[in-house]
Amino acid sequence: MKSTRPTAAGLLFLLLLLGVPLGVDAGENTAPDRVVWDRSPIRVILPVGDERLVHFPDSAVRVGVPDDLPLRTLSMDGTVYWQAEAAFPLVRVIVQSLDDGGGHYLLDVEARESAPAVPLAILRRGTRDAEPARDAASEEPPHQNLDYVALTRFAAQQLYAPARLRPAHSEVRRVAVPGEPVALVRGGAVEAVPLTGWRHRGLYVTVVRLQNRAPEPAVLDPRDLRGEWLAATFQHARLLAHGDEADTTAVYLLSRRPFGESFAGMR
Repeated sequence: MKSTRPTAAGLLFLLLLLGVPLGVDAGENTAPDRVVWDRSPIRVILPVGDERLVHFPDSAVRVGVPDDLPLRTLSMDGTVYWQAEAAFPLVRVIVQSLDDGGGHYLLDVEARESAPAVPLAILRRGTRDAEPARDAASEEPPHQNLDYVALTRFAAQQLYAPARLRPAHSEVRRVAVPGEPVALVRGGAVEAVPLTGWRHRGLYVTVVRLQNRAPEPAVLDPRDLRGEWLAATFQHARLLAHGDEADTTAVYLLSRRPFGESFAGMR
């Protein structure tokens, strides 16, 4: 029986047909990414040539950046404006609050040629903004796994369902993803390319195209994925040999941070 799975070209065509933009498109998401400061270093990925804003819950902060780093830094009213002039590897940066009792923040900063410029808001635990706003109309089931399932189903329907059956959700927003191959799957036989992603409150779902580049079939196992993921769902768990029409599938990755931050440093 002929396989009905989408090939690599077929999956890309399907995304274009559904109007899903590929690669980095930060303009789709003007709302800032949020992360709560829990005394663990916060990873910040900067795009080369574009300014990224990092907001702190303080009226003013002082940033300690090495002098030889190709990074333009401006701090004003609790917001740091960063623009990388060239790519550079991870550097730990200390940000000091100038408010009484504000303390310090540790950031792991890295600049890449291809990265979204979405603003980042750093929050403190216990503050009202540190928790997603909820109301009676948008209240979700209390079990977090229901959120995972619903968001994964939403992403799959956006890719595969006909237009009349694709759900719309006012609280699900498109987010930018890197458009180049990443070493997501251990072993090197399976090529991974992030295609698109969405954000719902504190959860992110990223669709990654997987293609077997080896001359023999491959079985996919979530334990072989690099990165910090809450859940991983394969469209198909087995890929045929490279060149077969069934050598390609997709994986839906759930995370607390955008794809770049969840995958960074896990290569």
